[in-house]
Amino acid sequence: MYKLLYFLLLFLLINSCTVKEKPVFVRVDNIKLVSFAADTIRLKANAFFTNPNDVGGKITTEEIKVIINDEEVAQISSDEFKVPAREEFSMPLLAVIPTKRILESNKNGFLGGLLNSVLKKSIKVQLKGNLKYNVFGFSGDYAIDETEDIKIKF
Repeated sequence: MYKLLYFLLLFLLINSCTVKEKPVFVRVDNIKLVSFAADTIRLKANAFFTNPNDVGGKITTEEIKVIINDEEVAQISSDEFKVPAREEFSMPLLAVIPTKRILESNKNGFLGGLLNSVLKKSIKVQLKGNLKYNVFGFSGDYAIDETEDIKIKF
């Protein structure tokens, strides 16, 4: 009798905590220039999701490229993000761009284009790559391809 009761409780526990689907990717938004120093430029963005599952999981970045004025300058680095169960949430995406890399890259007049953007007080920033969701061996990818014009404030 006790074995049957334990089996039923275990079955209900496993059945109630199911992974129905991967979290729904809503958008990437709030791309902004956080700081502009002599040695680095820092960009920040947020990836918004909705998780319909009873369990969480983890999301990691996979080579999300930062492209400024059609020139790849850096990659997004982010810690593994813990996904909350049954919630809407946002994952911060941070990019640190070495100023030295921008100054050394003079391909197709990139430096001139960047200086022109600074004079216009606006730059075109594109984030392109993948985010990966993992939980209990189940995984899914999200393709990111977001372009935004960022206003530069001095």
